[in-house]
Amino acid sequence: MSLYKRLHEQQGNGAGPVNKRRDPVLDELRQKIHHHLIDELGPILYDKRLSEEDLRRRVQDQLHAALAVERAPLSAADKAQLIQDVSDDILGYGPIDRLLKDEDITEVMVNGPDRVFIERSGKVEKTGASFVDDTHLRRIIDKIVGQVGRRIDEAQPLCDARLPDGSRVNAVIHPLAIGGPFLTIRKFSKDPYQIDDLIRFGTLNAASARFLQAMVVGRLNIIVSGGTGTGKTTTLNVLSSFIPGDERIITVEDAKELQLHQEHVLALEARPPNIEGKGQVTIRDLVKNTLRMRPDRIVVGECRAGEALDMLQAMNTGHDGSLTTVHANSPRDTLARLETLVLMAGFDLPVRAIREQMASAIDCVVQLTR
Repeated sequence: MSLYKRLHEQQGNGAGPVNKRRDPVLDELRQKIHHHLIDELGPILYDKRLSEEDLRRRVQDQLHAALAVERAPLSAADKAQLIQDVSDDILGYGPIDRLLKDEDITEVMVNGPDRVFIERSGKVEKTGASFVDDTHLRRIIDKIVGQVGRRIDEAQPLCDARLPDGSRVNAVIHPLAIGGPFLTIRKFSKDPYQIDDLIRFGTLNAASARFLQAMVVGRLNIIVSGGTGTGKTTTLNVLSSFIPGDERIITVEDAKELQLHQEHVLALEARPPNIEGKGQVTIRDLVKNTLRMRPDRIVVGECRAGEALDMLQAMNTGHDGSLTTVHANSPRDTLARLETLVLMAGFDLPVRAIREQMASAIDCVVQLTR
């Protein structure tokens, strides 16, 4: 039986509601038209001289032409949905494209083809979005990492990258991902939160806000501590916004998230090794390099390893007012974790010496909880 006869039978001659679950026949038609458009448009899809509107118009025209040739017995709703799905696949990121454009969504988590979750207002919820299968999801992952000059395959099944809009992407595929592929996108906020937003959210009160601002202006060294998803980077960004505009600020991050609007800001980003295991530039390498760049303030996105030692030394050698974050569940845990991170630098330092460095370097620990 042909594809269109099966489609016709499943829809009951066009009458009756369309099943909300994925229809394998519609998926087959969707893939067929998708490949047809790729063949027809080819290099046009990657022509940067075309505006997004012109490219979308050409894709829409080709879609309507392809559907007219196929003469598939589609209802108006099915036809509109198919056009939307194929357009999203070719011009965007498939089923998650609309989620990424929703400004209220802060994170998109894909746990498999039919398990797509989002974070909205700090709460995780499952969506109705789904991919056709693992191959469909893998194609979108390849498209995302390819846009930033990265690759992901069985030889290198992990990829951590930053999209052109600043969003952070983490992808894991087979053989590491069991039941995957997995995709996590933390969206980049175009309008970063300000201190008034944190007060409105109840993260802190006005008195605490004034105290934190006074500490930053007074050049105290601050560690922002908290567990996963507590808002460490958001808080660090807000605190960094209090740094006076006439100071030279250097930020160091694994993947750029901080958004400072002072005039004299230099942003450094770590680089992972290439497929041959070469070319890596770690956060520690960058922190060491900042000391040769005449910084007034050093802001490190997160201390995770031996760079903690270099950060403490910078705080102790004339770079007062520096800030960083540490993953810990209490201020006491923060100090214990910093000891461990310093030891990861590879030097056999006595614990007493480490604690003396910390005591003289750290002025305040700002602890966050969910």
